[in-house]
Amino acid sequence: MFGKKATSTSFSAGSTTLVSKNTEIVGDINFSGNLMVEGKVSGNVYVSSGSDAHARVLEKGVVEGEIRVPTIVINGTVNGDVYSDKHVELASKAIVNGNVHYSLIEMVKGAQVNGNLVYQAHSSASKNTISTNASKSGTVPASLEPSLKS
Repeated sequence: MFGKKATSTSFSAGSTTLVSKNTEIVGDINFSGNLMVEGKVSGNVYVSSGSDAHARVLEKGVVEGEIRVPTIVINGTVNGDVYSDKHVELASKAIVNGNVHYSLIEMVKGAQVNGNLVYQAHSSASKNTISTNASKSGTVPASLEPSLKS
């Protein structure tokens, strides 16, 4: 009753950086903590080494470049490759024009990946690739189903 409530959040501890709508950043972003992109980033997005950072590309957000973040949620547009060694979430309005390298992925119906989904285990030793083009339907073509059963 009087104790602290246990709260879980999808953000990491630390500061939050916001690229608000109608804002464009030209150049790379190197951050720790949290990053929310509601505007446009023309450059690469990456975290300081050893940082447990989180990034979100919101519905109107655009990233023109590579993203290298442990945990990322995309609901906007990314024109470049995405690399995550923890968790990738592709929301219903996500459009990724590039490859998605992931360890754990969530993909909601309506999300698009115009590139490859590349699974990489934590050891990065084994990689399986699934090629997708405009996967708006949320279903896997029958020709690819056997490769998913391994």
